[in-house]
Amino acid sequence: MFALIAAVLFVLALIFEIANLAVGGVLTATTLTTAGLLCVALHLMGLGATWKPLRR
Repeated sequence: MFALIAAVLFVLALIFEIANLAVGGVLTATTLTTAGLLCVALHLMGLGATWKPLRR
């Protein structure tokens, strides 16, 4: 789930960078990229995964 969110954030960051947009000075391409990297890190950590191994 976090990988999908990261992909959407990276696409938005690319659009913001190409169009040179900033929403209120807070939502910029840099903040979207940072949020995307956070989601990738959470995904690699295993959070948000639907499959969980059986514990014995």
